[in-house]
Amino acid sequence: MNGFYLLGIVSVTIASFSQILLKKGAMKKYDSFIREYLNVFVLSGYFLMFASVFLTMIVYRGMDFMNVPVLEAIGYVLVPVLSYLFFKEGLTRKKIMGIACILAGIFVYYA
Repeated sequence: MNGFYLLGIVSVTIASFSQILLKKGAMKKYDSFIREYLNVFVLSGYFLMFASVFLTMIVYRGMDFMNVPVLEAIGYVLVPVLSYLFFKEGLTRKKIMGIACILAGIFVYYA
């Protein structure tokens, strides 16, 4: 596995954490419209999303495009797991089955 695959995994992980930060910011109540959009969680989330987009552009330059959708699917696994860890959201049977299907698809694609 070359460095672009590792950088792609880092990019997807950063994007997943940015979604968690944005959700954390959306869950709070603010006293003004400006504070609702200019707070630490939202600004950090957008900064991480921008960093992820920048890294993804670098990854696309050095990676075969056939592998990109598989790499991006890792985000669909990370977000529910991070939501469980940070927000104590339940992993329902349907979510676990969906994650298992995604992981099985990745395994079949690379096997």
